[in-house]
Amino acid sequence: MMYAGKQGRGRNDGSDKAKNRAYVLKRLGQYLYFYRGKIAIAIIFTIISNLLSLVGPYLSGEAISAMEGVVNFEKVFMFGALMIVFYLLSALISYILSVQMTKISQSVTYKMRKDLFEKLTRVSISYFDQNQTGDIISRMSYDIDTINTSLANDFISILTSVITVVISLVMMFVMSKVLVLVFVITVPISIIITRVLSKIVKKKYRIRNQKLGELNGFAEEMITGQRTIQSYVQEDTVLRKFDEINEAASKASYESGYYSTSVGPSVNFVSNLSVALVGVFGGILYFLSRISIGNLTSFTLYSRRFSGPINQFSNIMADIQSALAAAERVFGVIDHEDEPADLKDAFDYQDVKGELAFDHVSFGYLPHQTILKDVSFSVNQGQVVAIVGPTGAGKTTLVNLIMRFYDIEQGHIYLDHHDTRTLTRTSLRRAFSMVLQDTWIFHGTVHENIAYGNGDVTRLEVEEAAKKARIHSFISHLPQGYDTILTDEGLNISKGQKQLLVIARAMLSKTKMLILDEATSNVDTHTEVQIQKAMLALMENKTTFVIAHRLSTVQNADIILVVKDGDIIEQGHHSELMDKQGFYYELYQSQFA
Repeated sequence: MMYAGKQGRGRNDGSDKAKNRAYVLKRLGQYLYFYRGKIAIAIIFTIISNLLSLVGPYLSGEAISAMEGVVNFEKVFMFGALMIVFYLLSALISYILSVQMTKISQSVTYKMRKDLFEKLTRVSISYFDQNQTGDIISRMSYDIDTINTSLANDFISILTSVITVVISLVMMFVMSKVLVLVFVITVPISIIITRVLSKIVKKKYRIRNQKLGELNGFAEEMITGQRTIQSYVQEDTVLRKFDEINEAASKASYESGYYSTSVGPSVNFVSNLSVALVGVFGGILYFLSRISIGNLTSFTLYSRRFSGPINQFSNIMADIQSALAAAERVFGVIDHEDEPADLKDAFDYQDVKGELAFDHVSFGYLPHQTILKDVSFSVNQGQVVAIVGPTGAGKTTLVNLIMRFYDIEQGHIYLDHHDTRTLTRTSLRRAFSMVLQDTWIFHGTVHENIAYGNGDVTRLEVEEAAKKARIHSFISHLPQGYDTILTDEGLNISKGQKQLLVIARAMLSKTKMLILDEATSNVDTHTEVQIQKAMLALMENKTTFVIAHRLSTVQNADIILVVKDGDIIEQGHHSELMDKQGFYYELYQSQFA
């Protein structure tokens, strides 16, 4: 789905390729394995706590038996005291256990969130082109929180249920084999109901998580684009679209909740039916002297313990289905392919001079949709190369290929006569500084933002870069100067000032090559002229690629590449291209007629 306000070459609809339950459980098991020691202790505590708790029904039956005929108060009080002691110990161990499981679940989800974020730093740029930011954030926050809740509660609940069911069944079998036959009928019914509804619930939770991801993605895009929305008076359109997506998310949440909550009452009815049958047939057996009143009491209590976990298990399964659906989405990112690895013999290139050449390069973002077609050109060290052309012609694609954000399909790209595929991506990208049209400012001081990516630089160096970018005066008038904190994405400064800060960051760089992608698009004409003068001095020893729509900014370039429909149709100096009176001439005339 593609929303207004954010364009992309592809868009994931939020539904990752579903992985089977066994695979997801195996992947979760790999995370739990790191904390196997703590989990082993938790299992031991669970067993002890449940054993202490399950002694209670037996002691209760013994106390009732001590009241038959002549009441033996000593035994009654003894059994009552033992019940209190065992239940207190069980409660204390359960408290310790819950704290332990909370720590384990937090550790697991901490590692999972860390792995997810690290993966996002290793995937290729194409992943972010094809997936919504809001959906990715939803996986990191909501989905991992769902897994955390399930690990903290459901793991122990399942173990407790298994222990309770097994011990209760053994005790009931010892007390009356006949009454156990009641559960031969009711338990299969409960299992069938649970299995059928659980399959539905898993599907509904997966759809719910997908819809919530879409809702988060839309909300993130619309909040970011509020200025544009209000400028074009599109509030009503956005509200209608939001209502559609919100309604779909609400419907998916309702359906998942509806089927999830229907499991418990359905199974609870069967468990209550089994207890009722135990009461009826147990009374008959007692009348026939086939069971004592004490054993009947214990059997009834054990039957409740036996039925309770089955009912609880159905509710737990609904939560687990939600966690598995969330885990599928999280592992869909963690297991995504990394950016293609460097060649085995790729080397770390340090002595960059700045010569670059395209040799019959062809490329397309999607199969069978070629954007750049047999592109060839060469750039000498220190030259300024302007890339111009209509929107969608392939200008930014050239930069993506130079930086190896994408790999070419045919041809070669050479840096200082080295095929860029033989260089490590890290060394290749370190050879460039970039100023993009979409500038990026992070939460931190002005000094930190300018110094970002430039190592340990002094305040004097930062100030010199700011002066060259014509932003020093503005910074000096800020409340704390260079120590002023900028909010996320630089929202407390103007877009033009934000771009000047990024230009200052590039000026501080010691790289031999520079890429300017519409670097002055958010700067007024007067400031643009000043920046151009500073940049000309900066570019003297750097090979510079300038992507520009305003042709006034590229007239002094050494080479102008005119791109149209994926082809370089013209190249040369400004005066040469004007003399040809070709496509560049038409572009220039359209802007300055």
